[in-house]
Amino acid sequence: MPDTWDTIETLDARFAAARDAARAEPDAPWSLRKDRLERLARMLREDEDGVVAAISSDFGQRAAADTQLAEVFPTYAEISHALRHGRGWMKPRRVPTAMWFWLGRSRIVPQPKGLVGIIGPWNYPLFLLTGPLAGAFAAGNRAIVKTSEYAPHFANWFTQAAARHFAPEELSVIRGGPEIGAAFAALPFDHLFFTGNGEVGKKVMAAAAPNLTPVTLELGGKSPVIVTAKADLDRAVARVMTGKMLNAGQTCVAPDYVMIDRALMTPFIEKAQGWVSKHYPDLAVNPDFTRIIDDRQFTRLMGLRDDAVGRGAQLHPLSGVEPNANSRLFPPVIVTGAPMDSALMTNEIFGPVLPVVPIDDPKEAVAHVTARARPLATYYFSEDRAEIDALSAQIVSGGACHNETIMHVAQTNLPFGGVGASGMGGYHGQHGFDTFSHLRGTFIQPKLNGMGMLAPPYGRRFWSMIKTLKRIALPRGARQGR
Repeated sequence: MPDTWDTIETLDARFAAARDAARAEPDAPWSLRKDRLERLARMLREDEDGVVAAISSDFGQRAAADTQLAEVFPTYAEISHALRHGRGWMKPRRVPTAMWFWLGRSRIVPQPKGLVGIIGPWNYPLFLLTGPLAGAFAAGNRAIVKTSEYAPHFANWFTQAAARHFAPEELSVIRGGPEIGAAFAALPFDHLFFTGNGEVGKKVMAAAAPNLTPVTLELGGKSPVIVTAKADLDRAVARVMTGKMLNAGQTCVAPDYVMIDRALMTPFIEKAQGWVSKHYPDLAVNPDFTRIIDDRQFTRLMGLRDDAVGRGAQLHPLSGVEPNANSRLFPPVIVTGAPMDSALMTNEIFGPVLPVVPIDDPKEAVAHVTARARPLATYYFSEDRAEIDALSAQIVSGGACHNETIMHVAQTNLPFGGVGASGMGGYHGQHGFDTFSHLRGTFIQPKLNGMGMLAPPYGRRFWSMIKTLKRIALPRGARQGR
């Protein structure tokens, strides 16, 4: 166990202290929630260079632009959105009252859940902690976060930064490996939030089950791109490659594979080669291209690529650079002809390898996607809006973009999350606030009401009232033949 890892005893002590503090503060006022959100933003603002450097150290080379664009900026945007709207989210929400209780009033009252546990990943170690943290703080909660053992430099930075701005009972950081992670997930949090792969997600859910801890799982999957004959090909290439090259494809919503009209496949590959040459020249020394996080992931990607080639697939390099195990540089490559049952086409790729599959009709793509686990995202490219709408209606996925990739994640008013194997629950903006809130239903009964007519002894007046209420409540379509 590295010296910087925390012990289970430390975890238990911090949990007990934070839980007691949360129980003593069942309804944090907006002033406190606002203060915590502002401190979270200041924590980052005071040392942006430090966190950028820490994350780059973990990757071997992480493009500073990737960190600023996909982690620092979204953190500020999420916090600012919560600061602008959080006070309103807190207010009781008036909803209609059933007509037979028309004198009463109904409200949905958001309450803090209490103590939230957040388990973060390595690929976007900052925003995938601060994003859910913004929702948790806006909802009036305290939090303990578990950083990824695969991003130790970031974990150290975040631990030190949090300690400068928060009391440990407000926000505490736990560092450690699988043993600590298992113990973390087994604690009776009031809500547990996990971002990572599906296999670990199953373990997290199983660990939380004995405590009946509500769980949000942000997982992954194979997010497909469907490019029809009516697509603007230049636009499709630019948006697909932007989404794939960000963080060297190590993004949960990165385009995983492309299903494209057969006549467009060769031009797509040629244009992708030109796009990479233009935007990532001299790839071997280009500071804008991120490295693979560690040797294990590099070896896994090589295995996916080589297995496909061994089974008859063709490689279409998008640069003149070869993979370098020492620097973990994995250049982007398109793969065609990969068998559908190959590891490349059945496992989430999570890297700059892009299978491209020709289709003769968009219905083939729909059939392929719907026969498999529901993806985290689906991306559609066509200049015919009706065609996109028709395709999108047939595929259930966590999120979607039309003529774009990954940018649905940047929308603070959209829920971000998966469905089925790609996750459960969502967050961002008010959706995050609601995730970390108990939305308590409250009915306010006036002094003048008709409940006395429904009390025993059950005589003629009661049965007359019940008959009337049933006649009102019974759906029209169920009344025939009665």
